This record gives sequence, structure tokens and C-alpha cells, in this order.
Amino acid sequence: MVKQEGGGGFQSAAGLMRYFDEEDEKSPKIDPRLVIALIIVMIVVLEVARWQWPV
Repeated sequence: MVKQEGGGGFQSAAGLMRYFDEEDEKSPKIDPRLVIALIIVMIVVLEVARWQWPV
């Protein structure tokens, strides 16, 4: 029969949490205002393109 280990889930969950904490420190930081500005610019570009080349 297969031997079951008690508490194995907690150890693996702790390893995942450490992995994601470490990954979060290395990830690029993007200012939310930059994201909003890029969305606004994209909307303006698309509206101008739609006005220029109507379908």
C-alpha cells in the first residue's frame, strides 16, 4: 500500500509562497497612471484611425 505522509501539503504550500514572494521582488514595477495613460493613448489612436479609414 502507499504510505501517506501527514503535513506534506503545508510544506509544499510554504514553498510556493516563498517562490511567489521572491518572484514579486524581481518583477518590474509599473505605475498604474502609466497604464491608464497608455490606454487613453490607444483609444485616441484607434478613434483617429476609425475616423480616417471608415469601414
